[in-house]
Amino acid sequence: MFNLLKIFSLFFLLLVSACNNPEDSDNVIKVGSKKFTESVILGKIISQLGRSEGAKVEYRKELGGTRVLWNALLNGDIDIYPEYTGTITQEILSNKTITDLKELTEELALKDIGISKPLGFNNTYAIGMKKENADKLGIKTISDLKKHPELKFGFTNEFMNRGDGWPSLKSAYGLPQKNVTGLDHDLAYRGLESGHIDAIDLYSTDAEISYYDLKVLKDDKKHFEDYFSVLLYRKDLEDRNPQALKNILKLEDSISEKEILDMNAASKIDGLSDSVVASNYLKDKYSIDTKPVKETFLSRLYRNTLQHLFLVIISLSAAIIVSIPLGILAYKNQKVGHLVLGIVGVIQTLPSLALLVFMIPFFGIGAVPAIVALFLYSLLPIVRNTYTGLKDIPRDIQESAEALGLSAFARLRLIEIPIASRSILSGIKTSAVINVGTATLGALIGAGGYGQPILTGIRLDNMGLILEGAIPAAVLALLVQGLFDLLERVIVPQGLRLEEKN
Repeated sequence: MFNLLKIFSLFFLLLVSACNNPEDSDNVIKVGSKKFTESVILGKIISQLGRSEGAKVEYRKELGGTRVLWNALLNGDIDIYPEYTGTITQEILSNKTITDLKELTEELALKDIGISKPLGFNNTYAIGMKKENADKLGIKTISDLKKHPELKFGFTNEFMNRGDGWPSLKSAYGLPQKNVTGLDHDLAYRGLESGHIDAIDLYSTDAEISYYDLKVLKDDKKHFEDYFSVLLYRKDLEDRNPQALKNILKLEDSISEKEILDMNAASKIDGLSDSVVASNYLKDKYSIDTKPVKETFLSRLYRNTLQHLFLVIISLSAAIIVSIPLGILAYKNQKVGHLVLGIVGVIQTLPSLALLVFMIPFFGIGAVPAIVALFLYSLLPIVRNTYTGLKDIPRDIQESAEALGLSAFARLRLIEIPIASRSILSGIKTSAVINVGTATLGALIGAGGYGQPILTGIRLDNMGLILEGAIPAAVLALLVQGLFDLLERVIVPQGLRLEEKN
């Protein structure tokens, strides 16, 4: 078992070394986007415009939520991303009173953040229903919803809490609905289609409006303000790569509402890749031929597998290195043991997505916060099984070891750890399997892995892409379990496996 610990320590050190030697970030433009189709396409357009000027571009798409992107921009984890004026004033700078774009520009400049002029279209919030259901109930405006308190609403999680979201909408229109659920934007459309939800919040340029045959309810009290699309970027980008930024800012006042609707539809309805949609726009609009690389299924699987294995191996290795000594400490000192088991138990109860987001202020976005979160989730099974395996050693065996005059460390190394090895390996195996599944959430903060095709598949309503991430993750979990079953045959002393054979 000590030899196994040394092997995992070597793995951990090698992988940490790999993490600490990234490409020179000063020469890379890091682009981000949110999870919905329009943001992903705009992120692709930004990326391709940057590359057309010879800049190195790293694109982190489908990151979760406004706050994730905004904090990443402030921390330098990304340099530029598409945003909306209403989101900036109502969500990011909700504590400020901002009346026009000039004031908004000045306020952002105080944080060393630049803002482009509007890109040319307004993508405001709206409330939508299935056209058939709305016509049947005679609902044409948001005010009409007041007459139907039985309706079920499904709003995006962000909309549930933002300044111009559900609380203020409910107050402005006096809406009586009580059955209101928060969920993912793309899943809300599915809920509406299946009939489990009656009304959802929309983005007015969503291709899904026509795709699902929805009726956009008139905002008769003009609750929702304008949401003009803009680009937010770090001011230091003006010095680091001014020519690429200038090229990207060609997008100012250049994308009409029809053009963005067509691009959203090309991706969502026609099934074109986001790269091809962005490339077609740039070729038609600016005669820029970006020649997007078309990834094959095997190339995507190879990349996602490497990313997923990286997350799992480094976090699990770190957890093994830390957890086994903690389990031994808990066994040797009962007071400390209760404290250790209590702490790792509390960590295990934290929602995985919340823990991932909690890591962002400390470690930014990408692989590092995902690895730290996965490491914390891996602690409990290993610590608990190490402690239990040692504690359950029969007292007469311990007394015999003491009678032989063995030191405490010798007893631990030669007798106690070997006897507890089966329990310890069982804890490691449990952590590894949990780790493989939980790592799919890392895609929400730019860590990649099997979660990336799952997110894209949900966004595009593409079951094939969802399975492209889900099936390899399940297969990897089975392989990991099989690997540790084989390790048990090698590491656990034969005498401890006789009972299993019988």
